[in-house]
Amino acid sequence: MSEIALNDGAEPQAGIDGLVGDWSADKQTYNVPWGKLMMWLFLVSDTFIFTCFLTGYLNVRLTTTQPWPVQSEIFALSFGGDPIPLILIAIMTFILITSSGTMALAVNFGYRRDRKRTALLMCITALFGMSFVGMQAFEWSKLILEEGVRPWENPFGAPQFGSVFFMITGFHGAHVTAGVIYLFIIARKVWLGHYEKTNYEIVEITGLYWHFVDLVWVFIFAFFYLL
Repeated sequence: MSEIALNDGAEPQAGIDGLVGDWSADKQTYNVPWGKLMMWLFLVSDTFIFTCFLTGYLNVRLTTTQPWPVQSEIFALSFGGDPIPLILIAIMTFILITSSGTMALAVNFGYRRDRKRTALLMCITALFGMSFVGMQAFEWSKLILEEGVRPWENPFGAPQFGSVFFMITGFHGAHVTAGVIYLFIIARKVWLGHYEKTNYEIVEITGLYWHFVDLVWVFIFAFFYLL
């Protein structure tokens, strides 16, 4: 009885005994909320998909016998003067990095239970995401309508360029679009006070997804546009 009483106290058990005690006790194991755990599992699985895409791109890039297009020329944009290499991509990257900052602030104010600022910052993050998707749509239209790039052909060299470009950027763009919708939905719920009686953990879960999307774009930018 004395041993049981000791184990029921505030002192946690260590090692295997602590692991067994956590799993057998009537409490949340490891103190990880199920929503956050499910989001992490989703992000890990999504990481494998993006890794396969980028690995496939590198394999195609290294094994193709035809010249690979020069990205700094294809993705250059002119504002009345000489074309500026990768200017649109740089702006898109800056927008996503900035949106990570506003999302982090939203999480901070969420745990402070500041409902209005949290909702406002989430909406600003979503607007950044919308502008990113809009710029990506402009980039696609320019390549398709003006440059003649298709998933099955490419007038600048290796035909695989179009397929990997539209696949990778399109898949990422779909994630950003889903994230924008997700942000607006949660922001509305926060504004209406749906989480006042519980907590604002859902804001952090939303932030995990958004930071993941931003991080993936950094790798796409480095692998696809700079290499």
